[in-house]
Amino acid sequence: MNPTDEQTAAADAFHAGRHLALQAGAGTGKTTTLALLARTTTRRGRYLAYNRAIAQDARTRFPSTVQCKTAHALAYAAVGHRYTRRLNAPRRPAWQTGQALGLTKAVRIGDREISQRVLSNAALRTVARFCHTADSAITRHHVPHLRGLEDRALHAQLAAHIVPFAHKAWADLQHPDEGAVRFDHDHYLKIWALTNPKIDTDFLLLDEAQDTNPVVEQIFLNQRSHAQLVMVGDSAQAIYGWRGAKDVMTGFDGTQLVLSQSFRFGPCLAHEANRWLAIADAPIRLTGTDTVPTELGPVTRPDAVLCRTNVGAMAQVMDLLAAAHRVGLVGGGDGLRALALAARDLKEGRRTTHPELVLFTTWGDLQDYAAHDPAGRDLQPLVDLVDTHGTDAILAAVAQLAPENQAEVTVSTAHRAKGREWARVKIADDFTPPPDSDQHDDAGCALPGPIDDGEARLAYVAVTRTRQRLDLGGLSWINEYPLACSAASPR
Repeated sequence: MNPTDEQTAAADAFHAGRHLALQAGAGTGKTTTLALLARTTTRRGRYLAYNRAIAQDARTRFPSTVQCKTAHALAYAAVGHRYTRRLNAPRRPAWQTGQALGLTKAVRIGDREISQRVLSNAALRTVARFCHTADSAITRHHVPHLRGLEDRALHAQLAAHIVPFAHKAWADLQHPDEGAVRFDHDHYLKIWALTNPKIDTDFLLLDEAQDTNPVVEQIFLNQRSHAQLVMVGDSAQAIYGWRGAKDVMTGFDGTQLVLSQSFRFGPCLAHEANRWLAIADAPIRLTGTDTVPTELGPVTRPDAVLCRTNVGAMAQVMDLLAAAHRVGLVGGGDGLRALALAARDLKEGRRTTHPELVLFTTWGDLQDYAAHDPAGRDLQPLVDLVDTHGTDAILAAVAQLAPENQAEVTVSTAHRAKGREWARVKIADDFTPPPDSDQHDDAGCALPGPIDDGEARLAYVAVTRTRQRLDLGGLSWINEYPLACSAASPR
């Protein structure tokens, strides 16, 4: 295919030797563009892929002068192979690991007793959070926040207790042959990053830059002195900030260019996407391809149903199974099963180790928290689902899930749908509008509150997964939301 003007501009900037940040909207052919750049030079390059599947696909598209690997693969070749014996170690409960580190008793913080199991889990999560950062040492800000201990002073007490054990866990992980803590892939990536590695290459391509963990960002930026840096991604698809990812594109010191022509869908869908891009104040607007006949309207037999939450996905799975559909779930049912088992434990009077529900002693405690505490409102759908259907019905539904390639309809959260596409997509009803503000119009009706940037980005990801027809479903409220007339116009 002939390159677009935007792709040609990117190639020109690349050949001029500039560091480059390429904002590539949904369906705009970002990997195709990077492969185009690589094919027009004899220099040696590296392509840093977001995951192994993307790396494997890229190897079929890039010339032999470019090595396509994940950051983890580079780290494994450098240092990770020394820890192979520990990588193959069997799983063990967090509380056993905590005991081996010296975490042997509960502590009281505020009016809550924090069990040894919860403390052990928090210590290991602290190490995991540290491994995603560019920080050189574990400190209190790596300690996870627990529901019920949101108060700053209470969290400080928790952190003071946890950090010394997290330090012991990290020291344990430095031994290649044996240790108490189960060694995983993020551990050797962090160990490698702390050596300030130099990647031997003439140019370095970073894919999905909007969702880069700070540890990978640090490795990438540290190559600037000897390699040309090219990052590509979509700032409007930066939806993993809650787990430590960081959009490194907008502040990148280099030439900023865009790919705005989407080959996935037509102008009608591009206009819909641009509404959300405007709300998120994204740096691009999309143009659809005239020859792609994408429509907006009701979809009675979708190929995919996209949900805001795991609980919403659980509800969709149950409804579709009740209607005798073969249902697949992106990512599988382990997350939903874990939530249902945690809910069953609480309903039967047992504590749970699930990180979201770990501090609740009974199901009634959780019901009260979800209904009356502002910090617990996101748990209300789970409470409603369990109270309506019961945990046995939820577990039975998860057990009936079909492999995606055998499913009539695939259910996914919007987060897990990123990078995917389907012909006919329906948006589930758990995408709710923002609450009303304290402002009123001339008729005295409350005006809707502002849409959170993160929610707008997630909606943009959801609506751009389709090729043929989109049912806005749970996002239809946007049609009544007051927007500036120019909101969806191309820039």
